[in-house]
Amino acid sequence: MKQRHMKRAAAALLAFGLVAAACGGDDDTATEDTTATEETTAEAGTSLVGGAIPCEQQYAGETITMFSSIRDIEAERLETAYVAFEECTGADVQHEGSAEFEAQLKVRIDGGNAPDIAVIPQPGLMADLARAGKLLEMPAAAKDFVTANFSAGWPELGTVDGKFFATPFGANVKSLVWYNPKSFADKGYEIPQSWADLLALSDKIVADGGKPWCAGIESGGATGWVVTDWFEDVMLRVNGADVYDQWVNHGIPFNDPKVVAVADEVAKVLKNEAYINGGVKSIATTSFQEGGLGILDGSCYMHRQASFYGNQFPEGTVKGEAGDVNAFYFPAVDPAGIKPMLGGGEVLAVTNLRDAVVSAILFLSSSDYANARAVQGSWISANKGLDTSVIPDELDRKFAELLIASDVFRFDGSDMMPGAVGAGSFWTESTAWIVGGSTKDMLDKIEASWPKS
Repeated sequence: MKQRHMKRAAAALLAFGLVAAACGGDDDTATEDTTATEETTAEAGTSLVGGAIPCEQQYAGETITMFSSIRDIEAERLETAYVAFEECTGADVQHEGSAEFEAQLKVRIDGGNAPDIAVIPQPGLMADLARAGKLLEMPAAAKDFVTANFSAGWPELGTVDGKFFATPFGANVKSLVWYNPKSFADKGYEIPQSWADLLALSDKIVADGGKPWCAGIESGGATGWVVTDWFEDVMLRVNGADVYDQWVNHGIPFNDPKVVAVADEVAKVLKNEAYINGGVKSIATTSFQEGGLGILDGSCYMHRQASFYGNQFPEGTVKGEAGDVNAFYFPAVDPAGIKPMLGGGEVLAVTNLRDAVVSAILFLSSSDYANARAVQGSWISANKGLDTSVIPDELDRKFAELLIASDVFRFDGSDMMPGAVGAGSFWTESTAWIVGGSTKDMLDKIEASWPKS
């Protein structure tokens, strides 16, 4: 049965590959013949993804299950954006988001209740599952499709030991600091241009009687991931991209002096009682979703978080230079040098290769989906067919442009590490560090948890 599905899936994916080859190129122009509209609908006789998916109700009555960590308003927007696929094909895509995604995905796969599509935000976890035989390899045409429609580096994210297992989904930029433009203007604060400037501004805010930083790292079973992002951003700035790559791939131990130096810099903010609104220990019990809301009422002035944090501000919050919230680039150590960009995103992996699932996963990686989701706000894609003009506010457009224009881009390091570390000990030990643990204990325990083979 599996072999028959593999052959049928290969035929379906070949159609995608041929469309990509016909429409694509090596430049940065759109590679799929799509048009972004505020409401993407699909009527009989039309098609999606440049004609690769005819709208003929060919999957009527089929259910496709999708499991992710995406919840709340982000889940609502995800589901709205794939309605076109459902209308086109007749399939019923059932999405479920969970705060316990990383742990529950393994449980469901091992228990025979695997989702057809897993939206995995940690390529390292995806690689673990692929090597364990829990995911299905995709035919070569899938990788050809991704290569034609995404920039260099993205096909490699889905490749494990030379085999292709996952297509790209969403993307985000993480080297950002959110702030309230009015609060800055009222105090005469200027956007810092270097790491030293950022610390100096923090000290100035303290001297003026304020709290410079808000932070929250509670995120259910994923509590601690916010701290790992701080480490990654600072690692890029203090040690550079080459050492960053060594660290991610365990070319240097986790308790190497270079990593200790990064922890010392991060501690200057996150373990500084004078800096944190609510005190350092409150960071571990404050949810990721609520972590930065203090910049709206002035109880803090800055919040380091990724572009997707825009989803967490209350409805009606105006974003941009003249708005209620804005974001500036998390400054480099040397403002005259290379400006690194930390980013992240999700990959789509499958446990079932029947035709409906194959069509769904490549629709979700297409510019059709990217534009349908981007028009709703607070989401971007690395698909070269993303039309930035459909992005509803200036800040999201800025994030998309930053993603394209960064000097050095690196994917979220913890998401690239083995799951036992990147989605395990790095989270738990950094949380323990925040609430009072020592740097030595944290780094030694993470190093000891790294898989030996």
